[in-house]
Amino acid sequence: MATSTSTGTGTSTGTAAGSARPMRADARRNYERLLTEARVVFAEHGTDASLEEIARRSGVGIGTLYRHFPNRHAMMSAVFQEALASLLQRSRELASAEQPCGALVEWLRAIITHAGEYRGLARALMSASHDESSALSQCSVPMREAGERLLVRAQESGAVRGDVSIGDLMQLTNAIALAAEEEPGDPELADRLLMLTLRGLKAAE
Repeated sequence: MATSTSTGTGTSTGTAAGSARPMRADARRNYERLLTEARVVFAEHGTDASLEEIARRSGVGIGTLYRHFPNRHAMMSAVFQEALASLLQRSRELASAEQPCGALVEWLRAIITHAGEYRGLARALMSASHDESSALSQCSVPMREAGERLLVRAQESGAVRGDVSIGDLMQLTNAIALAAEEEPGDPELADRLLMLTLRGLKAAE
């Protein structure tokens, strides 16, 4: 998720991961090449793919990769910034939808679709959700805030139980994405599991 437009997480193509200082032109080129190849390698082999392979395809040494991205989660966070921006924008569009519960469902489905684009992403997001030191928390924090707004609106409409937390809901969503990842031969599995989950969230009639 890397884009030249800031997404509010402190990362952009003009800065190295975790740094607010503008990069030199040659460093920026290396950064962009690493992100481009990381997207391809993660899509081909999952988020556990070799960082050495990403560096090799980018034409740089592994030391250069680590100067820009000190660990795997830092690289994953940078790669997923573009999708994050898209999901956050979609949450803002859904914030005034006539059917609050439907809006929440649509947004959760979008998260599952996004997580399914890279094998291993759902598992990584689940593990990072309670680890503030992880660079992936730059993704999970704004996502939780966006989801909280949609969830509260659905609860205030009376469609969703008041004891449902956004933390539990996000973990359930990532678990559904992970289950779908493990069963690639059943493309309808994620939607069935999401519908089952939402039945349990509904407020009592």
